[in-house]
Amino acid sequence: MTKGIVLRKMGPEDQVWVKDLLRERWGSPRIVTRGRVHKVDQLSGFIAEDQETPIGLLTYRIDGDACEIVSLDSLQESGGVGSALVAAVIETSTKHGCKRLWLITTNDNITALRFYQKLGFRLVAVHRNAVDASRELKPEIPLIGMDGIPIRDEIELELRIDP
Repeated sequence: MTKGIVLRKMGPEDQVWVKDLLRERWGSPRIVTRGRVHKVDQLSGFIAEDQETPIGLLTYRIDGDACEIVSLDSLQESGGVGSALVAAVIETSTKHGCKRLWLITTNDNITALRFYQKLGFRLVAVHRNAVDASRELKPEIPLIGMDGIPIRDEIELELRIDP
């Protein structure tokens, strides 16, 4: 991890920054995964800071023995921020007795697919055309994503957690 990076839990004092980041990067503070609308600013999360300036955000939700990473944003690519945030949620998930850490990304997000697989996540499902249903809940999801790839499918990745 980059020298000087500090991780902390997201708190109520972060609401404005979190909402602004989510609007800029996700179109709104709402994210849809597997037909569920998440109000991301109301989830648990971690913020990465460099000299007290936020440079990364990871939000998650725990449901039984599974933890879902709902969002991950690093404002400093390739600096270890994303990896540090994922390590923090793995530690939290383990403490809560979770056996599975999982997430959804879309078929156009090749960067995320590469990143998570390098961290040991496995592809476990492709939910074909699932983004059509997500657009009914969040119309601001664009039709075309990264590198001009049409956004159609939700891709599910997971990391099994050994207690």
